[in-house]
Amino acid sequence: MAATQPPAASPPRDSTLRHVVTATLYTIVSVLALGVVYPVVVWAIGSALFPHQAGGSLIVAGGAVIGSELVGQKFTRAGYFHGRPSAAGNGYDPTQTGGTNLGPTSKKLIVATKSAIAALRKENPDATGPVPMDLVTSSASGIDPDVSPEGAYYQARRVAMARGLRVDAVRALVAAHVTPRQFGLFGEPRVNVLALNRALDALAGPAK
Repeated sequence: MAATQPPAASPPRDSTLRHVVTATLYTIVSVLALGVVYPVVVWAIGSALFPHQAGGSLIVAGGAVIGSELVGQKFTRAGYFHGRPSAAGNGYDPTQTGGTNLGPTSKKLIVATKSAIAALRKENPDATGPVPMDLVTSSASGIDPDVSPEGAYYQARRVAMARGLRVDAVRALVAAHVTPRQFGLFGEPRVNVLALNRALDALAGPAK
């Protein structure tokens, strides 16, 4: 007579409570690791190795913050170089960054660009050469702190006349502030507008 086999043990059934506990513990660990520990570690390393950049690349003069290397500002006086147009908030608002989101066939963009070109030429009547497009179109962020070297050279004559300087002296100042491509490969040559205007003030005093 064959021996009777004992019935196979049924696998333990997963309980809903165990799943809830596991998911809760996983969420807590993930939040602590990725939302607290990781940001603190990255901040600590950045502050130790790159304190200026980690602090927002702020520029301080006379004990007061006058801007950031990373955020454009609106300059309107003739004796200063002007940055790109801005569509961020009311202009250069770092809390509302963004472009116009208008495509190249947009009639609104075409009209706005033609208006910006006319205003730029009126502002720089003695400028020579084609209009640099970065001076009449906003960037994707709306707070671009740089202009192209061509954009800076285009304004040199106006700035020189407003400050009573020689044009070649102003152009030389622009050339000294051109930042080349990263490693000679990435990005485009650019000029930081705030740094250039500070150099102008150091050379000839604040513009009136």
